[in-house]
Amino acid sequence: MKLVHEVLKTKDGSIWSITPADSVYNAIASMAEHEVGALLVVDSPGAHSRSVDQLVGIISERDYARKVILKDKLSKEIAVQEIMTHDVIHVDSHSRIEDCVRLMREHHVRHLPVIDDGEISGMLSLRDLFAAIIEDQATTIENLEHYIRGEV
Repeated sequence: MKLVHEVLKTKDGSIWSITPADSVYNAIASMAEHEVGALLVVDSPGAHSRSVDQLVGIISERDYARKVILKDKLSKEIAVQEIMTHDVIHVDSHSRIEDCVRLMREHHVRHLPVIDDGEISGMLSLRDLFAAIIEDQATTIENLEHYIRGEV
């Protein structure tokens, strides 16, 4: 089974973030612009925002749906810090994919930041992990077919 760093190599390396003081509307607009389902929440944006010391939370479309829409709040008037998840579940780049899926299932999350040596290395979605698992299974099936046909 693949490791996280192998999956990150297939992504473009972009890590999208927002600050706690930004409006929820801006967070949702940023998610839409970048076609992602979650953003890291960092104390200060910019070049230093990859430091884990600045990671204060994560905000997802699910947070928006449950904490803004269902509570009939206005996204332009609510700050990200009011609805973000503060305790961020994360992994490192040497974690196994199946361990990431288990962690996501246990904590009911769909996005996992990847943190190595105090730096944010990337973000994994459930979709990323499922794609890696499907690719691994396809390779295994192909290898078994070659073995059965005596082509190995």
